[in-house]
Amino acid sequence: MNRFLYCGVMRAKAPQKGLSFFNSFNLSRSVHSIPFATVDVEEISGSQPAEVHNLVQGKWKTSSNWNTLLDPLNGEPFIKVAEVDETGIQPFVESLSKCPKHGLHNPFKAPERYLLFGDISVKAAHMLSIPKVSDFFTRLIQRVAPKSYKQALGEVYVTQKFFENFSGDQVRFLARSFAVPGDHLGQQSHGFRWPYGPVAIITPFNFPLEIPVLQLMGALYMGNKPILKVDSKVSIVMEQMMRLLHYCGLPAEDVDFINSDGKTMNKILLEGNPRMTLFTGSSRVADKLAVDLKGRIKLEDAGFDWKVLGPDVQEEDYVAWVCDQDAYACSGQKCSAQSMLFMHENWSRTSLLSKIKNLAERRKLEDLTIGPVLTFTTEAMLEHLNKLLQIPGSKLLFGGEPLKNHSIPSIYGAIKPTAVYVPLEEIMKENTYELVTREIFGPFQIITDYKKEQLPMVLDALERMHAHLTAAVVSNDPLFLQEVIGKTVNGTTYAGLRARTTGAPQNHWFGPAGDPRGAGIGTPEAIKLVWSCHREIIYDIGPVPKNWEIPPST
Repeated sequence: MNRFLYCGVMRAKAPQKGLSFFNSFNLSRSVHSIPFATVDVEEISGSQPAEVHNLVQGKWKTSSNWNTLLDPLNGEPFIKVAEVDETGIQPFVESLSKCPKHGLHNPFKAPERYLLFGDISVKAAHMLSIPKVSDFFTRLIQRVAPKSYKQALGEVYVTQKFFENFSGDQVRFLARSFAVPGDHLGQQSHGFRWPYGPVAIITPFNFPLEIPVLQLMGALYMGNKPILKVDSKVSIVMEQMMRLLHYCGLPAEDVDFINSDGKTMNKILLEGNPRMTLFTGSSRVADKLAVDLKGRIKLEDAGFDWKVLGPDVQEEDYVAWVCDQDAYACSGQKCSAQSMLFMHENWSRTSLLSKIKNLAERRKLEDLTIGPVLTFTTEAMLEHLNKLLQIPGSKLLFGGEPLKNHSIPSIYGAIKPTAVYVPLEEIMKENTYELVTREIFGPFQIITDYKKEQLPMVLDALERMHAHLTAAVVSNDPLFLQEVIGKTVNGTTYAGLRARTTGAPQNHWFGPAGDPRGAGIGTPEAIKLVWSCHREIIYDIGPVPKNWEIPPST
């Protein structure tokens, strides 16, 4: 209670306190160090390995089990992660059980915490806007999930803008309620957004800052108590972000942060019984969790994402550049990456494919515009390629070779940006469709073409896909857009000449559609959908009518 009262006092003195906070870093610390950081990005190495700890019940803790990670660029053991095994889960289970179902705050309980999180967001946004801090997280992302500096910086930028969007009063606006007049005097029904209480967040490796931060803060804004698990390969990024959030005023006991394998985390979910779990990752794991957790789950699972080029050919260079970015930026390790490209026959007669090929071949390991694939080995990707090339009429358009002159460890993949052409008629055959639409989380895409009268076949191919995350319909023809958009379901769909599948900013919804378990990220609508539920409170205070008598039984 004292903490909540203090927050109110702190809020009342916001101008002075805020200035003091901002100046404390800018004037006295920025030249020498980053005040929250416990690692030096450039010094992490085999001789100076970094350590990643766990956070439970407000305290940072190590473990007797250390998982040593290899540098994805040179194979050197460079990070030690304190991983919790099944014998060490009890503190995390207890921490979840301490949070009531009505959450840490709600519209009737500790509403000053909405203001607290608005203030935290202000400070976090400011911190990430400082070049030294922004560069720290950008380089840290590069060390564990190698991508170009610009791609990694984009992740930091989106996160900073998200904090800006939910600064000040924007957090409490998420809990806006509504009222409907009742049947008689004194009766009104009110709809409120209500937290779940104890919740869990499980996020993947490919966006080690953006995805966990946006989902974590959404959970906190709405009043939940989360346990957060990020893929251990990249969890150092979020561990450092947690320290930044504490520096910005986040109460240490509000979030638990755990490093563990999947089996251990599954046991925590079953014993800790969170009221809701957000899972971002593979469809196979998502389906298992949905059963284990009896449906108390929201998913942003894998996506075999498609792009359809319409009949109107224009801006060929631009379209080629977007296709290259969508398929091969971050080495194709985006859940929104372009997995299949459908070209209208008008595009097939242009030099589009040769231009995409030329752009793909510009990518090089030196600047990480192509790099290690963290979930598929080189052998696995080339084996998939060879299976595709057995399909009648298929051919390798470009790539299909291992990267050369590198020291990427063999546990990861390293291939050149690759594209395989498969005829549309062959794709639609029962025995090949599953093979062709297998998601390869790397720099790998399928390309096909279609004639005007084959558009229904293209739409059938899209209908048969099982994961409907992102899509692009590249055309300025309104009738064509109407036809394709009206007969597809992907949750984040770009339409128009500049349509893409990747690069979602912080200002629009990102998430799948067509699945009641689907989760969103980034917007007020996403936060309310994923991290709160509807509660209806009907006030009926009277008065009771004069001369009222007990009526007959009904």
